[in-house]
Amino acid sequence: MVTAAELLASAAFGEDRHAQAFPSFGSERMGAPVMSFCRIDDKPIRTHEPVTEPDALIIQDPTLLHQADLFAGLGPGGYMLVNSTRGFGELGMDEFVRGFHRDRLLVVQASSLAMAHLGRPLPGAALLGGFAALTWAVSLDSVLAAINERFAGKVAEGNAVAARAAFDFVRDEREALTEEARTDA
Repeated sequence: MVTAAELLASAAFGEDRHAQAFPSFGSERMGAPVMSFCRIDDKPIRTHEPVTEPDALIIQDPTLLHQADLFAGLGPGGYMLVNSTRGFGELGMDEFVRGFHRDRLLVVQASSLAMAHLGRPLPGAALLGGFAALTWAVSLDSVLAAINERFAGKVAEGNAVAARAAFDFVRDEREALTEEARTDA
């Protein structure tokens, strides 16, 4: 996720915006959970403080979902994208998602997409493609440009295809949820 945060910042820079990406390693031991942050703004970013009230969360490892402070600071208007083959009910999160706009909380099979298109379960690029479709904080074209700037050859190609596939999936899911909400209203 450190690389994904850097790619997200690069995508924002490609749109002439300001960005800042930084990791937080917590206890530095092999296998310890790692958090990365990315701030994006239209004006210069002066703060270097930790992010305490995120607008969006990208969760690469769904085994971390039930850690108490994972969602700290995420407001009801926030976005969340989870790398999983299971829905929120199967992940034991039905109660949590009730307080949010349902079309802003989605799961995407990012590891599966990465495996299919990259040959390795490295979901970062796919998650960024899904994030672009979920939030529109950056465009898919900017994500693809950042991928092609960072990687070369088959690695760039596989990551780009995975990102596009995740973008399409999340866009379609979000549209279906938005339409469902309109019908229910």
